[in-house]
Amino acid sequence: MEAKELNFNGFKMNGFLGLFIHLIVLPALIFFGFTTCVPTAVVAGILCIVWCIMFAGYMQLEPNEARAMVFFGKYKGTFKETGFFWVNPFLDKKKLSLRARNLDVEPIKVNDKIGNPILIGLVLVWKLKDTYKAMFEIDSQTMASSAHTVTGNANQISIGNAVASRMNAFENFVKIQSDAALRQVAGQYAYDDNEADTEELTLRSGGEEINEQLEQKLNERLAMAGMEVVEARINYLAYAPEIAAVMLRRQQASAIITAREKIVEGAVSMVKMALHKLSEEEIVELDEEKKAAMVSNLLVVLCADEAAQPIVNAGTLNH
Repeated sequence: MEAKELNFNGFKMNGFLGLFIHLIVLPALIFFGFTTCVPTAVVAGILCIVWCIMFAGYMQLEPNEARAMVFFGKYKGTFKETGFFWVNPFLDKKKLSLRARNLDVEPIKVNDKIGNPILIGLVLVWKLKDTYKAMFEIDSQTMASSAHTVTGNANQISIGNAVASRMNAFENFVKIQSDAALRQVAGQYAYDDNEADTEELTLRSGGEEINEQLEQKLNERLAMAGMEVVEARINYLAYAPEIAAVMLRRQQASAIITAREKIVEGAVSMVKMALHKLSEEEIVELDEEKKAAMVSNLLVVLCADEAAQPIVNAGTLNH
Protein backbone atom coordinates (compact mmCIF):
# COMPACT_ATOMS: atom_id res chain seq x y z
CA MET A 1 0.00 0.00 0.00
CA GLU A 2 1.36 3.40 -1.00
CA ALA A 3 2.16 5.67 1.94
CA LYS A 4 0.47 9.04 1.84
CA GLU A 5 -0.18 12.09 3.92
CA LEU A 6 -2.24 11.61 7.10
CA ASN A 7 -3.86 14.12 9.40
CA PHE A 8 -2.26 14.27 12.85
CA ASN A 9 -4.60 12.69 15.41
CA GLY A 10 -2.29 12.69 18.43
CA PHE A 11 -2.66 14.65 21.65
CA LYS A 12 -2.78 18.42 21.27
CA MET A 13 -3.64 21.21 23.66
CA ASN A 14 -4.24 24.90 23.35
CA GLY A 15 -0.89 26.60 23.70
CA PHE A 16 -2.11 29.18 26.19
CA LEU A 17 -3.55 26.44 28.40
CA GLY A 18 -0.23 24.64 28.19
CA LEU A 19 1.52 27.88 29.10
CA PHE A 20 -0.77 28.27 32.14
CA ILE A 21 0.06 24.74 33.31
CA HIS A 22 3.71 25.46 32.64
CA LEU A 23 3.55 28.50 34.92
CA ILE A 24 1.82 26.47 37.66
CA VAL A 25 4.79 24.08 37.73
CA LEU A 26 7.15 26.98 38.48
CA PRO A 27 5.99 27.78 42.06
CA ALA A 28 5.87 24.06 42.88
CA LEU A 29 9.43 23.74 41.60
CA ILE A 30 10.52 26.69 43.73
CA PHE A 31 8.74 25.33 46.81
CA PHE A 32 10.28 21.85 46.61
CA GLY A 33 13.61 23.27 45.55
CA PHE A 34 14.14 25.05 48.85
CA THR A 35 13.43 22.01 51.00
CA THR A 36 16.28 19.93 52.30
CA CYS A 37 14.76 16.46 52.63
CA VAL A 38 15.56 13.83 50.02
CA PRO A 39 11.99 13.06 48.81
CA THR A 40 11.22 16.69 48.11
CA ALA A 41 14.57 17.10 46.38
CA VAL A 42 13.69 14.19 44.09
CA VAL A 43 10.29 15.79 43.34
CA ALA A 44 12.05 19.08 42.66
CA GLY A 45 14.40 17.34 40.25
CA ILE A 46 11.49 15.70 38.43
CA LEU A 47 9.62 19.01 38.24
CA CYS A 48 12.74 20.70 36.87
CA ILE A 49 13.00 18.08 34.13
CA VAL A 50 9.29 18.44 33.32
CA TRP A 51 9.67 22.23 33.26
CA CYS A 52 12.50 22.05 30.73
CA ILE A 53 10.87 19.37 28.55
CA MET A 54 7.60 21.28 28.32
CA PHE A 55 9.31 24.06 26.36
CA ALA A 56 9.76 21.69 23.40
CA GLY A 57 6.00 21.11 23.08
CA TYR A 58 4.97 24.56 21.93
CA MET A 59 4.37 25.31 18.29
CA GLN A 60 2.67 27.99 16.25
CA LEU A 61 1.22 27.61 12.74
CA GLU A 62 0.16 30.33 10.33
CA PRO A 63 -2.23 29.82 7.38
CA ASN A 64 -0.79 27.57 4.66
CA GLU A 65 1.86 26.13 6.95
CA ALA A 66 2.17 22.54 8.12
CA ARG A 67 4.22 20.38 10.50
CA ALA A 68 5.20 16.82 9.67
CA MET A 69 5.05 15.08 13.07
CA VAL A 70 7.66 12.34 13.60
CA PHE A 71 7.93 10.33 16.82
CA PHE A 72 11.37 8.69 17.09
CA GLY A 73 11.46 8.04 13.33
CA LYS A 74 7.80 7.08 12.89
CA TYR A 75 5.52 9.37 10.89
CA LYS A 76 2.48 10.32 12.96
CA GLY A 77 0.69 12.61 10.53
CA THR A 78 0.72 16.19 9.33
CA PHE A 79 -0.52 19.03 11.52
CA LYS A 80 -2.22 21.81 9.50
CA GLU A 81 -4.45 23.56 12.04
CA THR A 82 -3.51 27.20 12.49
CA GLY A 83 -2.92 28.71 15.92
CA PHE A 84 -0.83 28.20 19.07
CA PHE A 85 -0.65 24.62 20.42
CA TRP A 86 1.17 22.36 22.81
CA VAL A 87 1.84 18.75 21.74
CA ASN A 88 4.02 15.87 22.84
CA PRO A 89 7.46 17.47 23.29
CA PHE A 90 9.19 14.32 22.04
CA LEU A 91 7.63 14.75 18.58
CA ASP A 92 9.94 16.08 15.90
CA LYS A 93 7.90 18.87 14.30
CA LYS A 94 9.27 19.46 10.79
CA LYS A 95 7.88 22.75 9.54
CA LEU A 96 6.80 23.09 5.88
CA SER A 97 5.28 25.85 3.80
CA LEU A 98 2.22 25.08 1.66
CA ARG A 99 2.23 28.48 -0.01
CA ALA A 100 2.63 28.92 -3.76
CA ARG A 101 6.13 29.74 -4.94
CA ASN A 102 7.46 31.16 -8.21
CA LEU A 103 10.39 29.66 -10.07
CA ASP A 104 12.01 31.44 -13.01
CA VAL A 105 14.02 28.83 -14.90
CA GLU A 106 16.92 30.39 -16.76
CA PRO A 107 16.93 29.78 -20.55
CA ILE A 108 18.66 26.55 -21.51
CA LYS A 109 19.99 25.42 -24.87
CA VAL A 110 18.08 22.51 -26.43
CA ASN A 111 17.53 21.08 -29.90
CA ASP A 112 14.10 21.37 -31.43
CA LYS A 113 12.38 18.65 -33.48
CA ILE A 114 14.59 19.12 -36.54
CA GLY A 115 17.80 19.66 -34.59
CA ASN A 116 18.10 23.46 -34.54
CA PRO A 117 19.72 24.73 -31.31
CA ILE A 118 17.37 27.10 -29.49
CA LEU A 119 17.26 28.87 -26.13
CA ILE A 120 14.09 28.30 -24.12
CA GLY A 121 13.11 29.27 -20.60
CA LEU A 122 10.00 29.05 -18.47
CA VAL A 123 8.38 30.43 -15.35
CA LEU A 124 6.20 28.25 -13.15
CA VAL A 125 4.13 28.42 -9.98
CA TRP A 126 4.37 25.39 -7.69
CA LYS A 127 3.45 24.34 -4.17
CA LEU A 128 3.55 21.32 -1.86
CA LYS A 129 0.57 19.01 -2.20
CA ASP A 130 1.57 15.91 -0.18
CA THR A 131 3.84 16.61 2.79
CA TYR A 132 4.63 12.92 3.37
CA LYS A 133 6.04 12.43 -0.13
CA ALA A 134 7.89 15.73 0.02
CA MET A 135 9.57 14.83 3.31
CA PHE A 136 10.15 11.09 2.96
CA GLU A 137 9.97 10.08 -0.72
CA ILE A 138 12.89 12.28 -1.78
CA ASP A 139 16.10 13.01 0.08
CA SER A 140 15.06 16.55 0.97
CA GLN A 141 16.67 16.56 4.40
CA THR A 142 20.11 15.70 3.05
CA MET A 143 19.71 18.29 0.30
CA ALA A 144 18.70 20.88 2.89
CA SER A 145 21.72 20.02 5.05
CA SER A 146 24.09 20.32 2.10
CA ALA A 147 22.54 23.65 1.12
CA HIS A 148 23.10 25.00 4.64
CA THR A 149 26.61 25.40 6.04
CA VAL A 150 26.57 24.68 9.77
CA THR A 151 29.17 26.19 12.09
CA GLY A 152 29.23 25.06 15.69
CA ASN A 153 26.41 23.12 17.28
CA ALA A 154 23.66 21.96 14.90
CA ASN A 155 21.06 22.91 17.51
CA GLN A 156 21.93 26.55 16.98
CA ILE A 157 20.24 26.52 13.56
CA SER A 158 16.95 28.38 13.87
CA ILE A 159 13.68 26.83 12.75
CA GLY A 160 13.28 29.59 10.20
CA ASN A 161 16.62 28.79 8.60
CA ALA A 162 15.81 25.08 8.62
CA VAL A 163 12.49 25.73 6.85
CA ALA A 164 14.13 28.05 4.32
CA SER A 165 16.88 25.55 3.48
CA ARG A 166 14.33 22.71 3.25
CA MET A 167 12.13 24.72 0.87
CA ASN A 168 15.22 25.70 -1.14
CA ALA A 169 15.99 22.00 -1.46
CA PHE A 170 12.47 21.41 -2.80
CA GLU A 171 12.93 24.31 -5.21
CA ASN A 172 16.20 22.84 -6.44
CA PHE A 173 14.41 19.53 -7.07
CA VAL A 174 11.68 21.35 -9.03
CA LYS A 175 14.29 23.26 -11.05
CA ILE A 176 16.13 20.09 -12.12
CA GLN A 177 12.90 18.35 -13.08
CA SER A 178 11.75 21.49 -14.92
CA ASP A 179 14.89 21.44 -17.04
CA ALA A 180 14.27 17.81 -17.95
CA ALA A 181 10.59 18.40 -18.79
CA LEU A 182 11.43 21.49 -20.83
CA ARG A 183 13.98 19.56 -22.90
CA GLN A 184 11.46 16.79 -23.48
CA VAL A 185 8.68 19.10 -24.66
CA ALA A 186 10.96 21.34 -26.76
CA GLY A 187 12.39 18.31 -28.57
CA GLN A 188 8.93 17.29 -29.82
CA TYR A 189 8.24 20.46 -31.83
CA ALA A 190 9.96 22.67 -34.38
CA TYR A 191 10.78 26.26 -33.50
CA ASP A 192 8.40 27.70 -36.10
CA ASP A 193 6.50 26.75 -39.24
CA ASN A 194 9.46 27.51 -41.52
CA GLU A 195 10.84 24.09 -40.61
CA ALA A 196 7.54 22.20 -40.36
CA ASP A 197 4.18 21.91 -42.07
CA THR A 198 1.98 24.96 -41.58
CA GLU A 199 -0.66 22.82 -39.88
CA GLU A 200 1.79 21.30 -37.41
CA LEU A 201 2.05 22.73 -33.91
CA THR A 202 5.26 24.70 -33.26
CA LEU A 203 6.88 26.25 -30.22
CA ARG A 204 6.18 29.76 -31.47
CA SER A 205 2.57 29.14 -32.47
CA GLY A 206 1.64 26.53 -29.85
CA GLY A 207 0.79 29.00 -27.11
CA GLU A 208 -1.53 27.57 -24.48
CA GLU A 209 -1.35 24.03 -25.88
CA ILE A 210 2.44 23.91 -25.43
CA ASN A 211 2.11 25.36 -21.92
CA GLU A 212 -0.51 22.74 -21.00
CA GLN A 213 1.74 19.91 -22.20
CA LEU A 214 4.64 21.37 -20.25
CA GLU A 215 2.49 21.61 -17.11
CA GLN A 216 1.35 18.00 -17.57
CA LYS A 217 4.92 16.71 -17.95
CA LEU A 218 6.02 18.63 -14.88
CA ASN A 219 3.18 17.29 -12.75
CA GLU A 220 4.03 13.74 -13.84
CA ARG A 221 7.64 14.23 -12.77
CA LEU A 222 6.87 16.01 -9.50
CA ALA A 223 4.04 13.71 -8.35
CA MET A 224 6.56 11.39 -6.69
CA ALA A 225 7.79 14.31 -4.58
CA GLY A 226 4.33 15.47 -3.49
CA MET A 227 4.58 18.72 -5.43
CA GLU A 228 2.08 20.30 -7.79
CA VAL A 229 2.62 22.76 -10.62
CA VAL A 230 -0.20 25.30 -10.62
CA GLU A 231 0.91 27.04 -13.82
CA ALA A 232 3.81 26.75 -16.26
CA ARG A 233 4.55 29.10 -19.15
CA ILE A 234 7.36 29.50 -21.66
CA ASN A 235 8.69 33.02 -21.10
CA TYR A 236 11.76 32.99 -23.38
CA LEU A 237 12.19 31.52 -26.84
CA ALA A 238 14.96 32.33 -29.33
CA TYR A 239 17.47 30.73 -31.64
CA ALA A 240 20.88 29.98 -30.17
CA PRO A 241 23.50 32.71 -30.91
CA GLU A 242 25.45 30.55 -33.37
CA ILE A 243 22.51 30.34 -35.81
CA ALA A 244 20.50 33.42 -34.83
CA ALA A 245 21.98 35.66 -37.58
CA VAL A 246 21.38 33.07 -40.31
CA MET A 247 17.82 32.42 -39.15
CA LEU A 248 17.15 36.17 -39.04
CA ARG A 249 18.27 36.55 -42.66
CA ARG A 250 16.07 33.62 -43.63
CA GLN A 251 13.09 35.17 -41.88
CA GLN A 252 13.78 38.48 -43.61
CA ALA A 253 13.97 36.72 -46.99
CA SER A 254 10.70 34.92 -46.28
CA ALA A 255 9.06 38.23 -45.35
CA ILE A 256 10.37 39.88 -48.55
CA ILE A 257 9.06 37.03 -50.70
CA THR A 258 5.64 37.24 -49.06
CA ALA A 259 5.56 41.01 -49.58
CA ARG A 260 6.60 40.63 -53.22
CA GLU A 261 3.82 38.16 -53.83
CA LYS A 262 1.29 40.67 -52.53
CA ILE A 263 2.80 43.47 -54.64
CA VAL A 264 2.78 41.40 -57.84
CA GLU A 265 -0.75 40.24 -57.19
CA GLY A 266 -1.90 43.83 -56.76
CA ALA A 267 0.07 45.04 -59.78
CA VAL A 268 -1.44 42.42 -62.09
CA SER A 269 -4.90 43.37 -60.88
CA MET A 270 -4.21 47.06 -61.57
CA VAL A 271 -2.81 46.39 -65.06
CA LYS A 272 -5.85 44.29 -65.90
CA MET A 273 -8.14 47.04 -64.70
CA ALA A 274 -6.23 49.69 -66.72
CA LEU A 275 -6.43 47.71 -69.95
CA HIS A 276 -10.10 47.01 -69.39
CA LYS A 277 -10.89 50.70 -68.78
CA LEU A 278 -8.92 51.81 -71.86
CA SER A 279 -10.75 49.31 -74.03
CA GLU A 280 -14.20 49.89 -72.53
CA GLU A 281 -14.11 53.67 -72.80
CA GLU A 282 -12.37 53.53 -76.24
CA ILE A 283 -9.69 55.96 -75.18
CA VAL A 284 -7.01 54.37 -77.34
CA GLU A 285 -6.72 51.40 -79.68
CA LEU A 286 -3.86 49.07 -78.68
CA ASP A 287 -2.62 46.12 -80.66
CA GLU A 288 -1.12 43.12 -78.96
CA GLU A 289 2.43 44.40 -79.21
CA LYS A 290 1.53 47.74 -77.59
CA LYS A 291 -0.51 46.00 -74.90
CA ALA A 292 2.53 43.85 -74.06
CA ALA A 293 4.74 46.94 -73.87
CA MET A 294 2.20 48.73 -71.67
CA VAL A 295 1.87 45.73 -69.37
CA SER A 296 5.65 45.54 -69.06
CA ASN A 297 5.98 49.23 -68.25
CA LEU A 298 3.15 49.20 -65.72
CA LEU A 299 4.54 46.15 -63.94
CA VAL A 300 7.99 47.76 -63.75
CA VAL A 301 6.48 50.93 -62.26
CA LEU A 302 4.17 49.15 -59.81
CA CYS A 303 6.65 46.48 -58.63
CA ALA A 304 9.75 48.69 -58.39
CA ASP A 305 11.32 49.35 -54.98
CA GLU A 306 11.85 53.00 -55.85
CA ALA A 307 9.63 55.57 -57.50
CA ALA A 308 9.79 55.44 -61.29
CA GLN A 309 11.28 58.39 -63.22
CA PRO A 310 8.86 59.19 -66.05
CA ILE A 311 10.15 60.03 -69.53
CA VAL A 312 7.79 62.20 -71.57
CA ASN A 313 7.85 61.44 -75.26
CA ALA A 314 7.14 64.79 -76.96
CA GLY A 315 7.34 63.37 -80.47
CA THR A 316 10.07 63.78 -83.08
CA LEU A 317 11.35 66.92 -84.80
CA ASN A 318 11.54 66.87 -88.58
CA HIS A 319 14.31 69.02 -90.06
